[in-house]
Amino acid sequence: MQVLLTEDNALIASGIVAGLQAQGFGVTHAATAAQADALLRTAHFDLMILDLGLPDEDGLHFLQRLRRRGLELPVLVLTARDAVAERVSGLQAGADDYLVKPFDLRELAARLHALLRRAAGRTTHLIEHGPLSYDPAACSATLAGEPVDLSRREQALLQALLQNPGRVLSAEQLKDAVYGLDDEVESNALNVHIHHLRRKLGNGIVETVRGLGYRLGPAGPVTEPSRASDT
Repeated sequence: MQVLLTEDNALIASGIVAGLQAQGFGVTHAATAAQADALLRTAHFDLMILDLGLPDEDGLHFLQRLRRRGLELPVLVLTARDAVAERVSGLQAGADDYLVKPFDLRELAARLHALLRRAAGRTTHLIEHGPLSYDPAACSATLAGEPVDLSRREQALLQALLQNPGRVLSAEQLKDAVYGLDDEVESNALNVHIHHLRRKLGNGIVETVRGLGYRLGPAGPVTEPSRASDT
């Protein structure tokens, strides 16, 4: 799950980034509305955390601009403005949730998972796909009831596919989902993670669409691990 954190306080931002990364989120930090706007135009994010006290533009005005432009990703407003009127204004401006500083990182993570769950139309954290079950909150996967050990990168790749059933995702979109924008990625890194998912979850979990990218394979019985190339 890739999160765009828009927060101008460097100390607060570093704490949020470290805390969410420890819980399996990918986080990209923007210190201004302009930086966040540029990132939203060029990369894919599942959620945005938005501070209202930005140095170059009021956060509520920025959020209203994004909504008028048609941006639909869930937005959690994170701010020290704790008056009821402020919270109402934030929700009316297009926020999906509102969390007042100071806060507990566990609550922030839980709210992010809830936002993503609602956006996907699910009532529980658990994502099921045939014999595969994945819990993004617990960072755990089972196949036919048996636990499967997945690395953080493999989980990010699996979650990106599970959240977009039937949709073909380009290699660049999957790289953004797995690595975010802050990591340098080796040319064959994505293929390596796809190979590992196929080995651990069955050959059909990831389908290659020649010339376009990859998509989630059909839900079905457990298949044999991949022995073939993932190119």
